[in-house]
Amino acid sequence: MSGLAMGRAPGVPPGVGVGPGPCREFGGSGSGGSEGQGRVLPGGEGCSGPAAGRCGSGLAVRGMSPVAHAVLCLSSRVVEIQSQMSERAVELLGLPEDRACLLLDVGCGSGLSGDHISEEGHYWIGMDISPAMLDVAVEREVEGDLLLADVGHGIPFRPGMFDGCISISAVQWLCNADKKSHSPPKRLYRFFSTLYTALARGSRAVLQLYPENSEQLELITAQAMRAGFTGGMVVDYPNSAKAKKFFLCLFVGPSGTLPKGLGTECASEEPHQAKFTNERTRFRNVKGKSVKKSRDWILEKKERRRRQGKEVRADTKYTGRKRRPRF
Repeated sequence: MSGLAMGRAPGVPPGVGVGPGPCREFGGSGSGGSEGQGRVLPGGEGCSGPAAGRCGSGLAVRGMSPVAHAVLCLSSRVVEIQSQMSERAVELLGLPEDRACLLLDVGCGSGLSGDHISEEGHYWIGMDISPAMLDVAVEREVEGDLLLADVGHGIPFRPGMFDGCISISAVQWLCNADKKSHSPPKRLYRFFSTLYTALARGSRAVLQLYPENSEQLELITAQAMRAGFTGGMVVDYPNSAKAKKFFLCLFVGPSGTLPKGLGTECASEEPHQAKFTNERTRFRNVKGKSVKKSRDWILEKKERRRRQGKEVRADTKYTGRKRRPRF
């Protein structure tokens, strides 16, 4: 099923609205798919979102089958974002170019991340806690192997089997206690310790996540370091509220050089000494800011958008030039 439905899918009751964006409430108890997270309710109720019958994507799900819910959550925008994060995660792995590698995809969901891995010429095995999302992956005929499992119980593979591991928007759900028996620190340590064993010496694990707060981020990194990993956090576009992405880059064995995050070049290239120029100093307002709509104001705005990772036209001598009125 390569066509990701945006209209009404089989099993969707009349009157159910479809909203854009990824569902973050569908897929399992803390370690589910990256395209959807949460819990599957018994009796075909669908998703147990926090807003009384609506999931985080704005999609009403009462009475909807889990498979239909999963299909509707896969909008074209979700596919685009998922592909970009998967491409970045594989890039941070630093895989050799002369041979194919075997990778583990934690929280593989419908297999969108695995599609990019296959395009790069590598093999992969995906784990997910959601049967509905894995059913979508089977219907899409992904090239990787699929395993229904809760990663909070550990990675059930032999030692040194994988050359790398990626995970897109899944690991943070291990911080949730969906059952009385769930202990987030213990589940995280079980996941990281068995992942460390399953990875080959000298390999990496790149885990993209959305931490709710700094305490959750510290909990995840602390359990990873306790399991034996080295490394740290790579933040792409740190100055942007929307484009900011967190990648936990972990090393098995000797600690390597931590990659630099995207969108940080502008800040690092600024000189730390006085800059002398023969350009004319333009007027500024009382608060020290450039006059609105002036050339300096436009250049400062364009520079802010560049730091946020957005596409901006190049600066020319015509930037900010006022046009003559025509009669």
